[in-house]
Amino acid sequence: MTDVTLGPAALDKARLLSWLQTYGVYAGVAVLLVVNAVITPHFLTVENFRTQAVQVAPVIIVALGMALVIGTEGVDLSVGAVMALAASVTALYLGYGLLPALLVVALFAAVVGLANGVLVAFVGVQPIVATLALMVGGRGLALVLLPQLKDLRNPALASLGSGDVLGVPYLILIATGLALLVAFVVRRTTFGRRLLAIGDSRPAAQLAGLPVRRVLIVVYVVCALLAAVAGVLATARLQAGDPTSLGNLMELSAITAVVVGGTPLTGGRVSIGGTVGGAVLIQLLTATLIKHDLPPSWTQIAQAIVIVAAVYAARGRGKR
Repeated sequence: MTDVTLGPAALDKARLLSWLQTYGVYAGVAVLLVVNAVITPHFLTVENFRTQAVQVAPVIIVALGMALVIGTEGVDLSVGAVMALAASVTALYLGYGLLPALLVVALFAAVVGLANGVLVAFVGVQPIVATLALMVGGRGLALVLLPQLKDLRNPALASLGSGDVLGVPYLILIATGLALLVAFVVRRTTFGRRLLAIGDSRPAAQLAGLPVRRVLIVVYVVCALLAAVAGVLATARLQAGDPTSLGNLMELSAITAVVVGGTPLTGGRVSIGGTVGGAVLIQLLTATLIKHDLPPSWTQIAQAIVIVAAVYAARGRGKR
């Protein structure tokens, strides 16, 4: 009798958790928009939305790569270091022109991603350990290449950081384009299906004859390249190379966006729309607290609460 009585309640709870897993991040963004529209002066202005979008664009770009890695049941803690490395390399090679500098940045990022991928796929090192090593080593290399902040006065770089098309900043266009591209790869390509299969069960993927090692290496290289893109864009916006602070705690911001967006840490699923929504949610939450003169410590506490809520909602989701 008790089972019959509790059955509908348990079913309703399961449905609520399922709804929160899928749509909770979008509901959170909507709630923050409504609340800010009521209590925050000058929130509903084009300039404010433009500012928020420009600030969140690098986080979205890094989170896209992180989502792919987490989809394979991994994690990449080196993305912040790659951003710092991108800043240092950009500052060092910008004198040869923007395009050569970007090519060298891509080369450095690819090497870091390749090192991560080889350690995980061939050596068998746990992703958190492998990428932790590259996080420390990459940040150290960035500081060796550029020990202190360096002002950059380059018209092409300045245009990349502050230019726009019909009033839409390049940063927003690039982040949007990359999000659409990654979503297409995950949903519509063989590579995306292999990625999810590896995250769902690596032993099963190996038994099925999938190129597990190759996919893992490509995923970590892509993640590093996306972090480098974010680093270059942040450097262009700041008009300075700052390996000391650029990218600090970016790995945590990216992981938060991915988890809040509904991608489980157990792998096998990737929600690109949710990842973008998660980044926007954290940005709006941070901006709300700052605009109301609350100290940064409150921002960190609020983010922690959001993470715990997201993990709680994801209980039992697991793998497909």
